[in-house]
Amino acid sequence: MGQMLRCISPIDGSVFAEREVLSRDAAFEVAARSRAAQRNWMARPLQERVDLVMAGVAAIGAMNDEIVPELAHMMGRPVRYGGEFGGFNERASHMAEIAEASLADIAVGEDETFKRYIKRIPHGVVFVVAPWNYPYMTAINTVAPALIAGNTVVLKHATQTLLVGERMAQAFHAAGVPEDAFQNVFLPHDVANDLIAGNAFDFVNFTGSVGGGQAMERAAAGTFTGVGTELGGKDPGYVMENADLDAAVDTLIDGAMFNSGQCCCGIERIYVHENLYDDFVTRAGAIVKGYKLGNPLDSNTTIGPMANVRFADEVRAQISEAIAAGAVAHIETFPEDDGGAYLTPQILTNVTHDMRVMRDESFGPVVGIMKVASDEEAIALMNDSEFGLTASLWTSDVDRAAYVGDAIETGTVFMNRADYLDPGLCWTGCKNTGRGGGLSAIGYHNLTRPKSYHLKKVTS
Repeated sequence: MGQMLRCISPIDGSVFAEREVLSRDAAFEVAARSRAAQRNWMARPLQERVDLVMAGVAAIGAMNDEIVPELAHMMGRPVRYGGEFGGFNERASHMAEIAEASLADIAVGEDETFKRYIKRIPHGVVFVVAPWNYPYMTAINTVAPALIAGNTVVLKHATQTLLVGERMAQAFHAAGVPEDAFQNVFLPHDVANDLIAGNAFDFVNFTGSVGGGQAMERAAAGTFTGVGTELGGKDPGYVMENADLDAAVDTLIDGAMFNSGQCCCGIERIYVHENLYDDFVTRAGAIVKGYKLGNPLDSNTTIGPMANVRFADEVRAQISEAIAAGAVAHIETFPEDDGGAYLTPQILTNVTHDMRVMRDESFGPVVGIMKVASDEEAIALMNDSEFGLTASLWTSDVDRAAYVGDAIETGTVFMNRADYLDPGLCWTGCKNTGRGGGLSAIGYHNLTRPKSYHLKKVTS
C-alpha cells in the first residue's frame, strides 16, 4: 500500500477516514483523461451543462442527512446548524441563472463589411484545490461555474475533509456529468505541484493558506497557467457611534465565533467607537458565556472543537502571548476545554497591533476589541494588516459607510452585516489574501479567456 491520507476526527482524535494517494503517473493519467474529455463537454449546449450541474447539486442535497454528521466527524461543526447545502445550492443556482448572460458573445459591431465580436472560451482543465472549513461551499464556488462554462474539473480536497470531493464526484456522476469531466483526486503536495509545473492544467484555483498559495504560484511559474487564490484573512469590524448596538454585537460576535472561528471571512478584530465601547464589550461577553462547547454530534452543542489540535494550539498561543503583553481575557475557561481541539471561545480587550492576535490570522474562536475615537483612526487600524478579504461597517449612514469603505484595503465592504458571501458579487481579496475573483459574472470571466473575431465579409 502506498502513501495514505488520514482524516483525524477532532471529536476524539480517531482516524475517521483514509485514502491512498495517486502516484505521479496515475495523476498525470487523470489530467490527460480530463483534457481528452474537455472538447466533448464544451461542445454540449450550455443549457445541457447547466442542467447536469444543477442535477448534481440536487443529488448532494439528497445526501444531506448523511453529510451533516460526516462533517461533524471530519471538522467539528455542530450538527444543529444543518450543514452547507443552503449556501451550496444558492451559489450554484445563481451561477446557473447568470450563465447565459455572463458567457454571451460581446458584440462589437457589424455592418456590410465587417462582423466583430468577442467570445468567452473555457480555459480547458481547471484544477480546484479546496479547503476544509466550508468544504462544500468553497468547492462549488469554482466547480459549478467551471463546468457550466465548458471546462473539465479535477478536484483535490483538504485531507481534513477527505470525503467531500468523493461525495461531490459521486453525486455529479449519478446526475449524468461524465466521469472524466469531473474527477476527484487524492494527491500528496509534491505530486500536485508536479502536475501544475507539468502544464497538466489550464487554470488553478486554490483556497487555503498564504504558504499554500505561494507554493501554487511557484509551481506554475513559467507555465503561464493562471492561478486564482483566496488565502489568509484578518477581517475587521468597525462599529460607529450611530450603529444599532444590539445588531452589531450579535452579528459581529457570531461572525467571530461561528464554526469555531474557522471562517474565511470571519471577524478577527473589532474596533468600536468610544461612546459604545463599554456596552459592546459587556454584551459581547454575555453572548459568548452562553455558548455550549462540546461534541458536535450533540444537538445542544453550539460551538464544537476546532478541526485539528494544531489549529487550537496556535489560537491558544496567540491568546497567551496577548495576555502576557497586557491584554485582558473576558471569558473564563469552559469546563469542556480539554487543552486540545476543544477550545474556550475568547474575547480580549486592552489589545494592540503589537500583538499577534491582532495581526496574524487566528482562524479560531478569539477576537480582540479596541476602542477608537474617529473614522480616521478606525481606517488606519483596519488597513494595518497584510490581509484584505472583507470589512464589516456598522452605521445608520449609507454615505458614511461608502466613504469609509472606499478608504479600506479590502475585497468586500459590508454595511450592517458580516460573514456572508453573496454570489451576485465578486468574491475577491487584496494584499496577502490573494488575487482573482469567484462567483458573479466576473467569476465566469476568470474561468474563461476572451477570443476575438474580426470577420471581413468582402475583399473588394
